[in-house]
Amino acid sequence: MDIDDVLLDAEERMANSVEHTREELTTIRTGRANPNMFNNIMAEYYGVYTPITQMASISAPEPRMLIVKPYEPSVMEDIEKAIRNSDLGVNPTNDGMVLRVTIPQLTEERRRDMVRLAKAKGEEGRVAVRNVRRSGMETFKKMQKDGDAGEDEIRAAEQNLDKLTQKYVAEIDAILANKEAELMEV
Repeated sequence: MDIDDVLLDAEERMANSVEHTREELTTIRTGRANPNMFNNIMAEYYGVYTPITQMASISAPEPRMLIVKPYEPSVMEDIEKAIRNSDLGVNPTNDGMVLRVTIPQLTEERRRDMVRLAKAKGEEGRVAVRNVRRSGMETFKKMQKDGDAGEDEIRAAEQNLDKLTQKYVAEIDAILANKEAELMEV
């Protein structure tokens, strides 16, 4: 493995960390209806816990309402129960054909809680990126110790790795800032 391989691997892993953080933040409820809110909710489907996004189509016909239409009517009650028991704080209504989920306006206190949760997820993403950097740095030090690369090459590689780290941490910060703004808008 040479220096370029280590840098490519680190960049790929950092990009994955950013994407994971983005996905985590989309599941945090804002005052608007967003089908991604249900990405992490699981319902029992023939004895196996399955994401409800695989069991139903979810649409947002209005800014504060989601429609959940199960592919199989027999799982309607399981999906309803999973949504009701989730940490989203919503209560679906069942009309026999679809579930209607009205998204209530967030209170100021709930908004602050959601911002706190978003910041925690953002910090997890930054830590993941920094862990990739640390791993890359250790690999570079080992390469230098083993004589696979010279001191100047390693120094340049470490600077490149630092630039990558700053780039991906800044991406996470931007995603987090957008989420905070979205949460705090009334």
